[in-house]
Amino acid sequence: MPITPTANIWMNGELVPWEQATTHVLTHTLHYGTGVFEGIRAYETADGPGVFRLTEHMERLHASAKIMMMDLPYSVAELVAATKEVVADSGLPSCYIRPIAYYGYGEMGLNTLSCSVDVAIACWPWGAYLGDGALQGFG
Repeated sequence: MPITPTANIWMNGELVPWEQATTHVLTHTLHYGTGVFEGIRAYETADGPGVFRLTEHMERLHASAKIMMMDLPYSVAELVAATKEVVADSGLPSCYIRPIAYYGYGEMGLNTLSCSVDVAIACWPWGAYLGDGALQGFG
């Protein structure tokens, strides 16, 4: 399913325009696969988008980063607030949310001690994961 852009992506503490949310081709994680991410859903409710188990997702993101020896520069509470910010900014009634943390540009090689840790949170509209007809024949 193609991605439909929203206005902004949260990157390292601020909302930036979708088209400016980029990383360099020599970013460490792109070469060594040392990033972590979560896949989260926000569902339409009468009170606005409701993010499913947001705190638990951000706790798991932190746990995954710890396994990678990646010290996230944002607390769970800060990432929860950032997710709420980017979802509210999108204006979407429901969406898919992708927080990602990765070792940034500036150092190459297996040693990550001098690498920055960058964090981004994007959201976009995404219908039924397996397609609108996925549940036909069930129930």
